[in-house]
Amino acid sequence: MSYIAKPKVTHPKIPRNNLGLTVRDYEGAVSTLCAGCGHDSITAALIQAVFELGIEPHRLAKMSGIGCSSKTPAYFVSQSHGFNSVHGRMPSVTTGANAANHDLTYIGVSGDGDSLSIGMGQFAHVIRRNLNMCYIIENNGVYGLTKGQYSASADVGTKAKKGPANKQMPIDPVSTAIGLGATYIARGFSGDKQQLVPLIKGALTHKGFALLDIISPCVTFNDHEGSTKSYSHTRRFYHHVIDTDFVPPAAEIKAAYDEGEAMPVELHDGSKIVFRKLDRHYDPTSRAAAFTYLRDSVQRGEIITGLLYIDHESGDMHNLSGSVDKPLASIPYQELNPGKEMLAKVMSRYR
Repeated sequence: MSYIAKPKVTHPKIPRNNLGLTVRDYEGAVSTLCAGCGHDSITAALIQAVFELGIEPHRLAKMSGIGCSSKTPAYFVSQSHGFNSVHGRMPSVTTGANAANHDLTYIGVSGDGDSLSIGMGQFAHVIRRNLNMCYIIENNGVYGLTKGQYSASADVGTKAKKGPANKQMPIDPVSTAIGLGATYIARGFSGDKQQLVPLIKGALTHKGFALLDIISPCVTFNDHEGSTKSYSHTRRFYHHVIDTDFVPPAAEIKAAYDEGEAMPVELHDGSKIVFRKLDRHYDPTSRAAAFTYLRDSVQRGEIITGLLYIDHESGDMHNLSGSVDKPLASIPYQELNPGKEMLAKVMSRYR
Protein backbone atom coordinates (compact mmCIF):
# COMPACT_ATOMS: atom_id res chain seq x y z
CA MET A 1 0.00 0.00 0.00
CA SER A 2 1.33 3.48 -0.85
CA TYR A 3 0.17 6.85 0.44
CA ILE A 4 -0.28 9.84 -1.87
CA ALA A 5 0.00 12.47 0.86
CA LYS A 6 2.23 12.98 3.88
CA PRO A 7 0.78 13.75 7.31
CA LYS A 8 1.04 17.47 8.09
CA VAL A 9 2.70 17.22 11.49
CA THR A 10 5.44 19.76 12.19
CA HIS A 11 7.45 20.84 15.20
CA PRO A 12 6.24 24.24 16.50
CA LYS A 13 9.80 25.63 16.33
CA ILE A 14 10.62 24.36 12.84
CA PRO A 15 12.53 27.05 10.83
CA ARG A 16 10.57 29.24 8.43
CA ASN A 17 11.70 31.11 5.33
CA ASN A 18 11.00 34.73 4.38
CA LEU A 19 7.45 33.75 3.35
CA GLY A 20 6.74 32.18 6.73
CA LEU A 21 6.67 28.70 5.19
CA THR A 22 8.44 25.61 6.53
CA VAL A 23 10.30 23.00 4.53
CA ARG A 24 7.25 20.74 5.00
CA ASP A 25 5.22 23.20 2.90
CA TYR A 26 7.50 22.39 -0.05
CA GLU A 27 7.02 18.64 0.10
CA GLY A 28 4.83 16.53 -2.18
CA ALA A 29 3.44 13.01 -2.27
CA VAL A 30 5.24 10.03 -0.77
CA SER A 31 7.68 8.58 -3.30
CA THR A 32 6.85 5.28 -4.96
CA LEU A 33 10.38 4.86 -6.34
CA CYS A 34 12.62 2.03 -5.14
CA ALA A 35 14.03 2.45 -1.64
CA GLY A 36 17.48 4.03 -1.93
CA CYS A 37 16.89 5.50 -5.40
CA GLY A 38 19.17 8.47 -6.06
CA HIS A 39 16.23 10.37 -7.50
CA ASP A 40 14.70 10.74 -4.04
CA SER A 41 17.91 12.34 -2.78
CA ILE A 42 17.64 14.86 -5.62
CA THR A 43 14.06 15.56 -4.56
CA ALA A 44 15.28 16.32 -1.03
CA ALA A 45 17.85 18.77 -2.43
CA LEU A 46 15.18 20.44 -4.59
CA ILE A 47 12.89 20.87 -1.59
CA GLN A 48 15.68 22.44 0.44
CA ALA A 49 16.71 24.76 -2.42
CA VAL A 50 13.26 26.19 -3.17
CA PHE A 51 12.56 26.51 0.56
CA GLU A 52 15.74 28.50 1.14
CA LEU A 53 15.10 30.70 -1.91
CA GLY A 54 11.61 31.44 -0.62
CA ILE A 55 9.89 30.69 -3.93
CA GLU A 56 6.12 31.01 -3.68
CA PRO A 57 4.68 27.57 -4.51
CA HIS A 58 2.10 28.98 -6.92
CA ARG A 59 4.91 30.74 -8.83
CA LEU A 60 6.67 27.44 -9.57
CA ALA A 61 6.05 25.24 -12.63
CA LYS A 62 7.39 21.67 -12.66
CA MET A 63 7.70 19.92 -16.02
CA SER A 64 8.68 16.36 -16.96
CA GLY A 65 8.53 13.71 -19.66
CA ILE A 66 8.42 9.94 -19.18
CA GLY A 67 10.59 7.67 -17.01
CA CYS A 68 11.48 7.14 -13.37
CA SER A 69 12.93 10.65 -13.29
CA SER A 70 9.70 12.16 -14.57
CA LYS A 71 7.87 11.02 -11.43
CA THR A 72 10.01 13.38 -9.34
CA PRO A 73 7.79 16.49 -9.74
CA ALA A 74 5.02 14.69 -7.84
CA TYR A 75 7.29 14.48 -4.80
CA PHE A 76 7.99 18.18 -4.14
CA VAL A 77 5.99 21.43 -3.84
CA SER A 78 2.54 19.92 -4.24
CA GLN A 79 0.90 23.38 -4.32
CA SER A 80 2.66 24.36 -7.56
CA HIS A 81 1.88 24.00 -11.27
CA GLY A 82 2.90 20.80 -13.03
CA PHE A 83 2.79 19.12 -16.43
CA ASN A 84 3.85 15.56 -17.23
CA SER A 85 4.42 15.59 -21.00
CA VAL A 86 5.10 13.00 -23.69
CA HIS A 87 8.41 11.06 -23.70
CA GLY A 88 11.23 13.41 -24.73
CA ARG A 89 8.93 16.40 -25.35
CA MET A 90 9.26 18.22 -22.04
CA PRO A 91 11.48 21.01 -23.52
CA SER A 92 8.93 22.11 -26.13
CA VAL A 93 6.06 22.05 -23.61
CA THR A 94 8.18 24.15 -21.22
CA THR A 95 9.06 26.52 -24.06
CA GLY A 96 5.36 27.07 -24.76
CA ALA A 97 4.54 27.61 -21.10
CA ASN A 98 7.45 30.03 -20.66
CA ALA A 99 6.48 31.92 -23.81
CA ALA A 100 3.01 32.46 -22.35
CA ASN A 101 4.11 33.32 -18.80
CA HIS A 102 7.76 34.15 -18.13
CA ASP A 103 7.01 35.26 -14.58
CA LEU A 104 6.98 31.67 -13.29
CA THR A 105 10.05 29.71 -12.17
CA TYR A 106 10.44 26.63 -14.37
CA ILE A 107 12.02 23.35 -13.29
CA GLY A 108 12.24 20.58 -15.88
CA VAL A 109 13.10 17.12 -14.56
CA SER A 110 14.27 14.58 -17.13
CA GLY A 111 16.35 11.43 -17.40
CA ASP A 112 19.26 10.30 -19.53
CA GLY A 113 16.89 8.34 -21.76
CA ASP A 114 14.26 11.08 -21.89
CA SER A 115 16.86 13.73 -22.85
CA LEU A 116 19.64 11.94 -24.72
CA SER A 117 17.69 9.46 -26.84
CA ILE A 118 14.12 10.22 -27.92
CA GLY A 119 14.37 13.81 -26.67
CA MET A 120 17.85 14.66 -27.98
CA GLY A 121 16.56 17.03 -30.66
CA GLN A 122 14.39 18.93 -28.20
CA PHE A 123 17.23 19.04 -25.67
CA ALA A 124 19.47 20.69 -28.27
CA HIS A 125 16.93 23.32 -29.28
CA VAL A 126 15.91 24.36 -25.77
CA ILE A 127 19.60 25.08 -25.16
CA ARG A 128 19.85 27.02 -28.45
CA ARG A 129 16.92 29.21 -27.39
CA ASN A 130 18.49 29.80 -23.95
CA LEU A 131 15.12 29.22 -22.31
CA ASN A 132 15.01 30.54 -18.77
CA MET A 133 14.65 27.27 -16.84
CA CYS A 134 16.43 24.84 -14.55
CA TYR A 135 16.85 21.58 -16.50
CA ILE A 136 17.75 18.58 -14.33
CA ILE A 137 18.89 15.26 -15.80
CA GLU A 138 18.67 12.44 -13.27
CA ASN A 139 21.39 10.34 -14.88
CA ASN A 140 21.61 6.62 -14.01
CA GLY A 141 22.76 5.10 -17.33
CA VAL A 142 19.77 2.76 -17.70
CA TYR A 143 16.09 2.64 -18.58
CA GLY A 144 14.72 1.85 -15.15
CA LEU A 145 11.06 1.62 -16.12
CA THR A 146 11.74 -0.98 -18.82
CA LYS A 147 14.02 -3.31 -16.87
CA GLY A 148 17.47 -1.77 -17.08
CA GLN A 149 18.61 -1.60 -20.71
CA TYR A 150 21.64 0.64 -21.35
CA SER A 151 20.78 4.27 -22.00
CA ALA A 152 22.68 6.72 -24.22
CA SER A 153 24.75 7.90 -21.22
CA ALA A 154 26.10 4.43 -20.34
CA ASP A 155 29.90 4.39 -20.42
CA VAL A 156 31.92 2.02 -22.60
CA GLY A 157 32.72 -1.10 -20.57
CA THR A 158 30.02 -0.60 -17.95
CA LYS A 159 28.33 -3.87 -17.06
CA ALA A 160 24.65 -4.56 -16.52
CA LYS A 161 23.46 -7.14 -14.01
CA LYS A 162 22.97 -9.54 -16.90
CA GLY A 163 24.25 -9.56 -20.47
CA PRO A 164 27.43 -8.20 -22.11
CA ALA A 165 29.23 -4.97 -21.26
CA ASN A 166 28.24 -1.82 -23.13
CA LYS A 167 30.36 -1.15 -26.24
CA GLN A 168 28.75 2.04 -27.56
CA MET A 169 30.19 5.48 -26.88
CA PRO A 170 28.12 7.52 -24.40
CA ILE A 171 26.57 10.93 -24.96
CA ASP A 172 27.84 13.25 -22.25
CA PRO A 173 25.12 15.85 -21.55
CA VAL A 174 27.60 18.28 -20.00
CA SER A 175 30.03 18.32 -22.94
CA THR A 176 27.09 18.42 -25.33
CA ALA A 177 25.61 21.42 -23.52
CA ILE A 178 28.94 23.26 -23.63
CA GLY A 179 29.15 22.73 -27.38
CA LEU A 180 25.53 23.83 -27.92
CA GLY A 181 25.97 27.08 -26.01
CA ALA A 182 24.27 26.51 -22.63
CA THR A 183 24.88 29.39 -20.23
CA TYR A 184 24.93 27.49 -16.89
CA ILE A 185 26.32 23.97 -16.74
CA ALA A 186 26.90 21.86 -13.64
CA ARG A 187 27.28 18.23 -12.65
CA GLY A 188 26.50 16.77 -9.26
CA PHE A 189 25.98 13.52 -7.40
CA SER A 190 22.70 12.59 -5.71
CA GLY A 191 24.66 11.43 -2.66
CA ASP A 192 26.19 14.88 -2.08
CA LYS A 193 23.36 17.15 -0.90
CA GLN A 194 25.77 19.76 0.43
CA GLN A 195 27.03 20.35 -3.11
CA LEU A 196 23.65 19.91 -4.84
CA VAL A 197 21.63 22.54 -2.95
CA PRO A 198 23.76 25.58 -3.93
CA LEU A 199 24.03 24.27 -7.50
CA ILE A 200 20.22 24.08 -7.73
CA LYS A 201 19.81 27.52 -6.14
CA GLY A 202 22.26 28.97 -8.63
CA ALA A 203 20.43 27.30 -11.52
CA LEU A 204 17.04 28.63 -10.37
CA THR A 205 18.30 32.21 -10.17
CA HIS A 206 20.31 32.10 -13.41
CA LYS A 207 18.77 34.10 -16.27
CA GLY A 208 18.77 31.57 -19.11
CA PHE A 209 19.12 27.83 -19.62
CA ALA A 210 20.69 26.06 -16.62
CA LEU A 211 21.66 22.40 -16.93
CA LEU A 212 22.24 20.15 -13.93
CA ASP A 213 23.49 16.67 -14.85
CA ILE A 214 23.16 14.65 -11.64
CA ILE A 215 24.58 11.13 -11.32
CA SER A 216 21.71 9.27 -9.66
CA PRO A 217 22.34 5.52 -9.15
CA CYS A 218 19.56 3.07 -9.95
CA VAL A 219 19.60 0.68 -6.99
CA THR A 220 17.59 -1.97 -8.84
CA PHE A 221 19.40 -2.25 -12.18
CA ASN A 222 22.67 -0.30 -12.05
CA ASP A 223 24.21 -0.27 -8.56
CA HIS A 224 26.62 -3.18 -8.69
CA GLU A 225 30.31 -3.86 -9.30
CA GLY A 226 31.17 -3.08 -12.91
CA SER A 227 28.68 -0.21 -13.23
CA THR A 228 30.12 3.29 -13.68
CA LYS A 229 26.88 4.86 -12.38
CA SER A 230 26.83 3.00 -9.06
CA TYR A 231 27.17 4.59 -5.63
CA SER A 232 30.56 2.97 -4.99
CA HIS A 233 32.06 3.90 -8.37
CA THR A 234 30.83 7.50 -8.23
CA ARG A 235 32.09 8.04 -4.67
CA ARG A 236 35.45 6.59 -5.66
CA PHE A 237 36.04 8.58 -8.86
CA TYR A 238 34.08 11.82 -8.61
CA HIS A 239 36.27 14.89 -8.38
CA HIS A 240 35.29 18.42 -7.35
CA VAL A 241 36.77 20.98 -9.70
CA ILE A 242 34.72 23.79 -8.18
CA ASP A 243 33.05 24.12 -4.80
CA THR A 244 30.11 26.51 -5.05
CA ASP A 245 28.45 28.75 -2.50
CA PHE A 246 25.21 30.64 -3.14
CA VAL A 247 24.83 34.07 -1.57
CA PRO A 248 21.33 35.64 -1.72
CA PRO A 249 20.83 39.38 -2.32
CA ALA A 250 21.55 41.55 0.69
CA ALA A 251 22.31 45.15 1.51
CA GLU A 252 25.94 44.17 1.98
CA ILE A 253 27.15 40.87 0.57
CA LYS A 254 30.19 39.37 2.22
CA ALA A 255 31.83 36.14 1.11
CA ALA A 256 35.05 34.80 2.57
CA TYR A 257 37.29 33.77 -0.29
CA ASP A 258 40.99 33.91 -1.05
CA GLU A 259 42.10 36.04 -3.99
CA GLY A 260 43.08 33.81 -6.89
CA GLU A 261 41.46 30.75 -5.37
CA ALA A 262 37.82 31.79 -5.58
CA MET A 263 35.71 34.31 -7.45
CA PRO A 264 32.18 35.72 -7.03
CA VAL A 265 29.84 36.09 -10.01
CA GLU A 266 26.81 38.33 -9.55
CA LEU A 267 23.54 37.18 -11.13
CA HIS A 268 20.79 39.39 -12.57
CA ASP A 269 18.75 39.47 -9.36
CA GLY A 270 21.66 40.54 -7.16
CA SER A 271 22.45 37.09 -5.78
CA LYS A 272 25.97 35.75 -6.10
CA ILE A 273 27.61 32.45 -6.87
CA VAL A 274 31.05 32.08 -5.33
CA PHE A 275 33.38 29.63 -7.05
CA ARG A 276 35.95 28.04 -4.77
CA LYS A 277 38.66 26.70 -7.00
CA LEU A 278 40.13 23.33 -6.08
CA ASP A 279 42.16 23.58 -9.29
CA ARG A 280 43.43 27.18 -9.29
CA HIS A 281 43.99 27.07 -13.07
CA TYR A 282 40.38 26.23 -13.90
CA ASP A 283 38.30 29.07 -15.36
CA PRO A 284 34.51 28.45 -15.06
CA THR A 285 33.77 31.45 -17.30
CA SER A 286 35.67 30.03 -20.29
CA ARG A 287 33.67 27.68 -22.52
CA ALA A 288 36.81 26.39 -24.24
CA ALA A 289 38.61 25.74 -20.95
CA ALA A 290 35.61 23.87 -19.54
CA PHE A 291 35.34 21.67 -22.63
CA THR A 292 39.07 20.86 -22.58
CA TYR A 293 39.04 20.09 -18.86
CA LEU A 294 36.09 17.72 -19.25
CA ARG A 295 37.71 15.94 -22.19
CA ASP A 296 40.94 15.44 -20.26
CA SER A 297 39.07 14.25 -17.16
CA VAL A 298 37.43 11.46 -19.15
CA GLN A 299 40.88 10.16 -20.08
CA ARG A 300 41.84 10.26 -16.38
CA GLY A 301 38.68 8.33 -15.45
CA GLU A 302 37.36 11.13 -13.24
CA ILE A 303 33.75 12.24 -12.79
CA ILE A 304 34.01 16.03 -12.63
CA THR A 305 31.42 17.74 -10.43
CA GLY A 306 30.56 21.31 -9.53
CA LEU A 307 29.58 24.38 -11.51
CA LEU A 308 31.60 23.85 -14.67
CA TYR A 309 30.62 26.85 -16.79
CA ILE A 310 28.56 30.02 -16.48
CA ASP A 311 27.75 32.92 -18.79
CA HIS A 312 25.75 35.42 -16.75
CA GLU A 313 25.55 38.12 -19.43
CA SER A 314 23.69 36.41 -22.31
CA GLY A 315 20.00 37.18 -22.76
CA ASP A 316 17.34 34.48 -22.45
CA MET A 317 14.71 33.57 -25.06
CA HIS A 318 12.53 36.59 -24.31
CA ASN A 319 15.45 39.02 -24.49
CA LEU A 320 16.61 37.52 -27.78
CA SER A 321 13.13 37.61 -29.34
CA GLY A 322 12.18 41.05 -28.04
CA SER A 323 9.11 39.90 -26.12
CA VAL A 324 7.06 42.40 -24.14
CA ASP A 325 7.79 42.61 -20.43
CA LYS A 326 4.20 41.75 -19.49
CA PRO A 327 3.49 37.97 -19.61
CA LEU A 328 1.37 37.11 -22.66
CA ALA A 329 -0.98 35.09 -20.46
CA SER A 330 -1.99 38.26 -18.60
CA ILE A 331 -2.60 40.46 -21.67
CA PRO A 332 -6.30 40.85 -22.56
CA TYR A 333 -7.43 39.34 -25.86
CA GLN A 334 -8.44 42.77 -27.13
CA GLU A 335 -4.82 43.91 -26.92
CA LEU A 336 -3.48 40.74 -28.52
CA ASN A 337 -5.90 40.90 -31.47
CA PRO A 338 -4.33 43.20 -34.14
CA GLY A 339 -7.59 43.64 -36.06
CA LYS A 340 -8.34 42.91 -39.71
CA GLU A 341 -6.46 45.88 -41.18
CA MET A 342 -3.22 45.24 -39.27
CA LEU A 343 -3.42 41.49 -39.92
CA ALA A 344 -3.85 42.14 -43.66
CA LYS A 345 -0.83 44.47 -43.58
CA VAL A 346 1.30 41.83 -41.86
CA MET A 347 0.22 39.09 -44.29
CA SER A 348 0.99 41.30 -47.28
CA ARG A 349 4.68 41.06 -46.42
CA TYR A 350 4.65 37.37 -47.36
CA ARG A 351 2.99 37.72 -50.77
